[in-house]
Amino acid sequence: MEALIPVINKLQDVFNTVGADVIQLPQIVVVGNQSSGKSSVLECLVGRDFLPRGSGIVTRRPLVLQMIHIDPEDRKTAAGEGEDEVKVEEWGKFLHTKNKIYTDFDEIREEIQAETDRMAGGNKGIVEDAINLKIYSPKVLNLTLVDLPGLTKVAVGDQPEDIEIQIRDMIVHYISNPNSIILAVTAANTDMATSDALKLAKEVDPEGRRTLAVVTKLDLMDAGTDAVDVLCGRVIPVKLGIIGVVNRSQMDINNKKEIEESIKDESAFLQRKYPALANRNGSAYLAKTLNRLLMHHIRDCLPELKARVNVLSSQFQQLLATFGEPVGDKSQTLLQIITKFAAQYCATIEGTAKNIETSELCGGARICYIFHETFGRTLDSIDPLGGLRTIDILTAIRNATGPRPALFVPEISFELLVKRQIRRLEEPGLRCVELVHEEMQRIIQHCGTQELLRFPKLHDRVVEVVTSLLRRRLPATNNMVENIVGIELAYINTKHPDFADATLVNMIVESSERERRRGKNDAMVEPTEKGDKQLTKAVAQMATADGIVAPKNSRESLGSSSWVPTWVRGTNPPPPGAKVPTTAAEAIAAATPPMQQSPRTERKSVGLNLLPDVPDVPQMRKLSTREQRDVDVIKRLIQSYFLIVRKNIQDSVPKSIMHFLVNFVRDNLQSELVGALYKQDAIENLLSESEHISQRRTEAQEMLEALQKASQIIGEIRETHLW
Repeated sequence: MEALIPVINKLQDVFNTVGADVIQLPQIVVVGNQSSGKSSVLECLVGRDFLPRGSGIVTRRPLVLQMIHIDPEDRKTAAGEGEDEVKVEEWGKFLHTKNKIYTDFDEIREEIQAETDRMAGGNKGIVEDAINLKIYSPKVLNLTLVDLPGLTKVAVGDQPEDIEIQIRDMIVHYISNPNSIILAVTAANTDMATSDALKLAKEVDPEGRRTLAVVTKLDLMDAGTDAVDVLCGRVIPVKLGIIGVVNRSQMDINNKKEIEESIKDESAFLQRKYPALANRNGSAYLAKTLNRLLMHHIRDCLPELKARVNVLSSQFQQLLATFGEPVGDKSQTLLQIITKFAAQYCATIEGTAKNIETSELCGGARICYIFHETFGRTLDSIDPLGGLRTIDILTAIRNATGPRPALFVPEISFELLVKRQIRRLEEPGLRCVELVHEEMQRIIQHCGTQELLRFPKLHDRVVEVVTSLLRRRLPATNNMVENIVGIELAYINTKHPDFADATLVNMIVESSERERRRGKNDAMVEPTEKGDKQLTKAVAQMATADGIVAPKNSRESLGSSSWVPTWVRGTNPPPPGAKVPTTAAEAIAAATPPMQQSPRTERKSVGLNLLPDVPDVPQMRKLSTREQRDVDVIKRLIQSYFLIVRKNIQDSVPKSIMHFLVNFVRDNLQSELVGALYKQDAIENLLSESEHISQRRTEAQEMLEALQKASQIIGEIRETHLW
């Protein structure tokens, strides 16, 4: 199982080269307050003095420290392939300096300080970019640790006012990794209950399964106090344990006291001060514990890690496929892209596209909806007599007759009015053309393939060419729709098989009028008979007064033919077509002699120039029976002929749009694109990739190679290594 940690180190190297944090690798994260002794703990684990030291905030960038145990005989292998054998026992390597080997640990400290100042400045600023350092030594155990800036409260130097929040967010980012082990460092001369490190660890690891506490500076506790309760977990229990260590003092550091001597003094202090706990504390025990915890943690995380690598490899392979390969033969590539776009455009219209939308109608389905739902329902909703008032119809009839009263309904008035109604069908037809044109334009965006999006200039030119083709076909389609309506207006075919002619309509109107009158007369039979009796008596009296004798059978004759005095009807029978009184009121009016024949009536003379003015606008009034019949005939004729024309237009307009716009564009799209785009002097410019696509392809390629290499590294682990 010792081989697991080097495997993780290799994986860390692989993903550090691509600068990505897509895989959460197992590692130990060191967390603690500022000046709590975190760096001293790391130096004790390494056994060398290599970290910047001082007062205040010293660690200002995350330091990823990989400790690699080597055998003295295996120096060349550990140094790296293609490199000379290292002549020293211990050395270090930075990721940012590539293969440069540091044999002097003072140089390592200086490089850490210089790299920190380069990125974070020289006045206490912090940055999140990590420094990666490998330490090769036969004295270390295989470990991977991350040293983070210490928690602070007050900003100093160039630090921003929210320095506390920035450091906290950085620490939470690292310890939130479920595959990390949290090493919470707390000084023994502070209250354990106020430890910010343990507080943060509990927030992200409430069950404490991956938290290990380290108590530093055991030798600096107040006189008369000890850390027995703390180390035994009686104050704050920690599931993975609490380990106490003794750090070097600042005087020891200034005097360059060796860490080996410091570890011996630490062991002696623990034996003297905490004899019962000495074997479970100290830097050596901490290193062994961390090594054991990390190995077991890696073993538990490895299956999930392997699955994660495989999933990401598949995802990046698909992503790389969408970006396409670098262009070789540009002429062939351009033709392929044009052909593919034209085929997909036509397939979207025909409904045979591979990627069928399920959220909305598009392409041919939407055009069909426009024809039969939008356009069809709009025409059906148009009232054949909409906008026509009765007085308008009557006025048209009068204007068509001229100065002579008409005996029949004039045809000119019918044509005038029906043409006015037919013109209302032109606007919906033109609107239908506009909607189909918009959908054809919308299909362009729906057919934007990934290959086409690689080349933004080519994409813009394709959109421009298709838009121009659609725009050129729009006037011809509109003219055809206007011509369809114009054809209907040019000749009113009253002999159409589906058209009811005026004779039939007139018969229908008269029949309905007779039915209406018959119904009214039936409802008034009894009142009419009673009125007739009164009429007989009144007329007889009036006739007697004028010296006229009524026939004996006047009652019977009145009931059948409405007898009237001779001075009303004359001696001859009434002419054909003359109105015969049918009601009592009409009979009385007929029986009354004219006013000028009555000797008792005197009429005043009036002027001859007092005729009322003729109104410019016809005014509404009650229509006579003849006028009402003529208006009804015209209405029925208009309605009958309008329905015929509407049916024709509802059928002809979609056919015209399909022929002049949709089918023409579908059949000529590819030739238009080739003719406009396939030019040798423009191919180079059209197939120039955007920097964004090129950069993303390079990043995806690097990540895919890293994932494939990681999969190979994990695959080399045998099951026996896990136990």
